[in-house]
Order: sequence, then C-alpha cells, then structure tokens
Amino acid sequence: MFFDTPGVIVPKDKLNLRIVDTALTAFQDADVIVTVVDAARPDLQAENHLLEKVGSPKRPVILALNKIDLIQEKETLLETIDSWSRRYPFQALLPVSALDGTQLEELIAALIQALPFGPPYFPEDTLTDQSERFIAAELIREKLFRLTGEEIPYASAVTIESFKPDAGGKLVKIEATIHLERESQKGIVIGRGGVMLKRIGTEARQDIERLTGTRVFLKLFVRVQKNWRKDSKAIERFGY
Repeated sequence: MFFDTPGVIVPKDKLNLRIVDTALTAFQDADVIVTVVDAARPDLQAENHLLEKVGSPKRPVILALNKIDLIQEKETLLETIDSWSRRYPFQALLPVSALDGTQLEELIAALIQALPFGPPYFPEDTLTDQSERFIAAELIREKLFRLTGEEIPYASAVTIESFKPDAGGKLVKIEATIHLERESQKGIVIGRGGVMLKRIGTEARQDIERLTGTRVFLKLFVRVQKNWRKDSKAIERFGY
C-alpha cells in the first residue's frame, strides 16, 4: 500500500506548514519510507531539512535518486551517491529515472525486501481509496501545472462544486472552481479570448472521461481569493 505524501520542504506560509505536517504524520504509520530527491539539481538546504525531518532510523529508509537521465557524467553520479551514503544509514540507495524507467523494478524489489509481512488492507483490484470527485479536482489542477507558468500552480486550488451523473449513467456533469491569489493570475489562467481556460477544461475533461468511463460535461469557473495560502479557513475549505 503506497501513500504518496506531499514534499517535505522548508515551509514559507500556512499552506506549506499544513503540507509538511501531512507528510510527517504519514511517517509515523509507514513500515518503510521512500525518500525521492532530484539527483540532477542538488539543493543542500532542502536535503538537510528533509534528513532532519526523517530523523533517526526507527524504520527502513530507502533513497531514490531520481532524474539520473539528466546526469551526463558517470563520475558526477558516483560522487552524488557517495555523498548521500555518508549522510544517512539508508536501507538501500538507488539511482533511478522516473522518466525512462531506469531501476524502477530494482526500487520495487528493495521495497518488498524491506517490508514486513502483513494482511491485505484492500482488495487486489483496488487502485485508490480516493473518490472520483477528489481525483477529478486533481486532474484539473494537474492541467494548471502543465499548461501555465511557474507562478500559477502553487497559488491555485481546485474545488468541485457539483458532480452529478445523469439517470442513465452515460454522462457526468461537473462544475469546478479554480481559486487563485491575485487578479493578474486570473488573466493568465483564462487567456486571451478564454483560450487557456478552454484548453485546461478540454484536457481535464478527457482525463476525467477515462477515469469515469462516461462522457463528461465540465464547466470551469475562476475565482480570486487574495492570499488564500495564508488563510487557515481557506486552506481547510480547499481540502488541505
């Protein structure tokens, strides 16, 4: 059973604090912790913060050095591996590439070796315990990440206002709101003549249709709520 936590970052606002708390809470219940770091772009401050939060090795910790496809020099990679191995007693340390699949099977094998035997918590055909409504919001937010500039994704949240299958089960009508922090961001998300918002909606709708197996009518709204990442009530309302 995999629990994909948010990243453990140095928090700069109330939203980031909430995100890091969620990740650290998951540490307490895990039998094995897999730490994923960017091997191609080291960030010493973030890495030290992460190791500090992982703490003493009360349970196996596996390090996945990701993005090795971006490292051209083998010697550079070996130096990175050596540096990490001296910083923490990892159960296993694997250079991997999520992009091209390098050593992902070895990562799974290391996980299986480190995990204790236990009962199956879910049926074998269960892919997730999250609702279709939740995943639909995440698919919309994913399009914001992929299609807009660096400023927008981290200042955005998505809420599903309604999720209504029709009586025949052949169509799902969804209304969702994209929440932003500033008026200037609204223009970027909507785009000239509404082109960007239409593209976000179209690509998200196609993914949601694959998820639900039905046709989807998706209507998107864009709303500005100033500095919502610093507002505890807004953070709660947006599901964080």
